[in-house]
Amino acid sequence: MRHGSRLAAVAGIAAALALVLAGCSAPTGPTPLPSGSDASAVPSATVPAVARMPRHIVVVVLENHSFSQVVAAPYLASLERRSLVLTNASAVAHPSEPNYLALWSGSTQGLIDDSCPHRYSGDSLGAQLLRARMSVAGYFESMPAAGFAGCSAGAYVRKHNPLADFAATADAAHSLPLTAFPSGDLAALPRVALVVPNLNDDMHDGSVAAGDAWLRSHIDPYAQWARTHDSLLVVTWDENDDSPGNRILTLVSGQHVRPGRSNQPATHLSVLHTVEGLLGLPALGPAAPALTGIWR
Repeated sequence: MRHGSRLAAVAGIAAALALVLAGCSAPTGPTPLPSGSDASAVPSATVPAVARMPRHIVVVVLENHSFSQVVAAPYLASLERRSLVLTNASAVAHPSEPNYLALWSGSTQGLIDDSCPHRYSGDSLGAQLLRARMSVAGYFESMPAAGFAGCSAGAYVRKHNPLADFAATADAAHSLPLTAFPSGDLAALPRVALVVPNLNDDMHDGSVAAGDAWLRSHIDPYAQWARTHDSLLVVTWDENDDSPGNRILTLVSGQHVRPGRSNQPATHLSVLHTVEGLLGLPALGPAAPALTGIWR
């Protein structure tokens, strides 16, 4: 081949390669977050780009019912049609409190009962978020005042508030009554929020129907909003009704979640590690895989 022909061939290959690279570099997924304190963490390389760094994540915890007891409740059934339903999810312990601690800190902290009060010095999701300059709050129905440290007040119980057990989030800036949950501008929510109804509305003392109605009234506005605002909703239960396997309903909904059903094994640690992975935070606690195959 002549020298000129070889140069022409090389140039043609280079041009074709440039076109391929240009096509691969086209951005995918949601628009990148604007710069600011909540955009500082580096997303985990193990999470698909389309699902990285949600603008908001809300985790709602209800109480003491198995998968079969709640899956057909009217509002939950409608939410499930718009969600990824984990059909093989289970809690990590009995009774309630160790499960909240596992969901928030990656550990039951050695607790085997619902005793109160406790204060733990180890790490937690709240502390991780604050170190990464991301916002966090818990919203607890019937809590009498922000930062309330008592073990109970009416239908509020501290055993369902893991933020109160860690110094980073026990204060009045992070441990809040449900009345502080934004009712209009949902963009005012923190990056991560834990929402817990009181004993009457979380299906603990009240009925499945009452808890289902509470979800429709208090959570559905966010569930609808999250579908178009790069945000995520997780609804789960602390534990089941003591039936074998501790199987619970857990569902994930949001703009970049693929609706359907998944039989992948999942626990509270899986939920925690998924949230951490989405926000570029290291996983707390023992190894447990983040949720996979659920993103659009």
